[in-house]
Amino acid sequence: MSHGASSRPATARKSSGLSGTVRIPGDKSISHRSFMFGGLASGETRITGLLEGEDVINTGKAMQAMGAKIRKDGDTWIINGLGNGALLAPEAPLDFGNAGTGCRLTMGLVGVYDFSSTFIGDASLTKRPMGRVLNPLREMGVQVTSVDGDRLPVTLHGPKTPTPITYRVPMASAQVKSAVLLAGLNTPGITTVIEPIMTRDHTEKMLQGFGANLTVETDADGVRTIRLEGRGKLTGQVIDVPGDPSSTAFPLVAALLVPGSDITILNVLMNPTRTGLILTLQEMGANIDVLNARLAGGEDVADLRVRSSELKGVTVPEDRAPSMIDEYPVLAVAAAFAEGTTVMNGLEELRVKESDRLSAVAIGLKLNGVDCDEGESSLVVRGRPDGKGLGNAAGAAVATHLDHRIAMSFLVMGLVSEHPVTVDDATMIATSFPEFMDLMAGLGAKIEVND
Repeated sequence: MSHGASSRPATARKSSGLSGTVRIPGDKSISHRSFMFGGLASGETRITGLLEGEDVINTGKAMQAMGAKIRKDGDTWIINGLGNGALLAPEAPLDFGNAGTGCRLTMGLVGVYDFSSTFIGDASLTKRPMGRVLNPLREMGVQVTSVDGDRLPVTLHGPKTPTPITYRVPMASAQVKSAVLLAGLNTPGITTVIEPIMTRDHTEKMLQGFGANLTVETDADGVRTIRLEGRGKLTGQVIDVPGDPSSTAFPLVAALLVPGSDITILNVLMNPTRTGLILTLQEMGANIDVLNARLAGGEDVADLRVRSSELKGVTVPEDRAPSMIDEYPVLAVAAAFAEGTTVMNGLEELRVKESDRLSAVAIGLKLNGVDCDEGESSLVVRGRPDGKGLGNAAGAAVATHLDHRIAMSFLVMGLVSEHPVTVDDATMIATSFPEFMDLMAGLGAKIEVND
C-alpha cells in the first residue's frame, strides 16, 4: 500500500462522552502464530477470534503457499497442517505486505529447510531491517541472499542439516527470539535462546500447547533460558484468540481522555508481557477496572471498564518498554492531556517499527501544538489537561509513513483537542484493526474519512 491515489486522509474532532460495550479483534501476535503453528502441526487446527487484518491474512497465504490447507467455515478458520518438517518449497515469492511479524517469524520457520524461499513486502516493510533475524539463521547454516544489506527482497536456502545454536538475544525482541525457536523446530538437537529481558511469550506458550518439547528457566536476575528439542511432533489444536491489547489501547485511551466517557471492552488479553500500558495509565490515575479475569487457552483474559479520568504525568520505567513497545504512540497522546510531564525512556526499538515511530510521534505532536522533546531513545511530553490550543486549526495533516499505529493514535488525539486532528492516510489501519473506524463511531467518536 503506498501513498498517492490510494491514500485517504481522515480527521477526528472533539467528541462528547464515549459509551458502549465493544469486543476488540483478536490479538495480532497470537493470530499470526495460530496460522503458522496450525499449518505446521499434524492434523486439524480450529481457530475462532482470529484477527482478519491484512498482516495476518498474508501469513496465512504464506503457509498455504508451503502446502497447508486453510479454509473458513462461518466464524471458524480450519487448518489441515503438514506436520513438523514437512513444509513444501513455495513456487513464488512470499509476499508479506506490511507484516513485519509474519515475515520475520516465517523466515525462521522456513529458512532452515533445504530449499529456496524468497520474501518480499510493501514499501514500508522493504525498508525495515531483517539482519537481526538473519544473523542467527546464518549461524544455523542458512544461506542468505539480499540485494540491499539484509533488507527485502531476501532469499533463504537452508543446509542439508541445520546446526542447533545457543543464541543470546542482543536486544529485547520477541520476533528475534521466536524466529530462532521456529528455526529450531526443524533442526536436530536442542536450540537454546537466552533472553536477558523478557518479551511477549506467546511463542513459548503456544509451542508447548501444540506439543513441542520446550522448557523455560528464569534465573535470579530474570534472565530466561528457553530450550527447544528439534524435529518433534506438533499436533493440531483448538484456539480461541483473545482480544489484542495493542488494539484495545486506542478506545481505552480515548475513553480516558474524552470527558464523560464510560465504556466496557470485552475479552482482552492480559498476558503480563503485554499489559505495560494499562499499568502505566493506572499509575497516571486512569480509572480502569479489570473485571471477570479468567484463563482462556493458557492465556490471561479479562474485561475492562474504562471511565474518563484526570491523568498526571509520570516517568515510565525503562524496563517496562518491552511490554508496551507498540503502545508508546498512544501513550504519548494520553500524556499530551495529562497534568505535568511524562518521560519515556528506552524507546530505541521504536526507530525500526513500521516507520521511525519515535520521530513520527514527536513530529505529529508538535504539528498539533504539543510541547515535547525527542531524544535518541526518549520522548518527553508536557501535557495540557484542558486541550486548549491542541490540534491543528489549519488542517495540516500528520505524516503517518504507512504506519497504522501512528494513524490511530493521532485520530484518538483529535477526539479531545480544541482543534481537529487530521492524518494524511487511514487506509493502512486495515493491516491490524480493520474495524477501528466503525468501532469508534459506535462509541460516539467523531472521525470521518476525507474523500
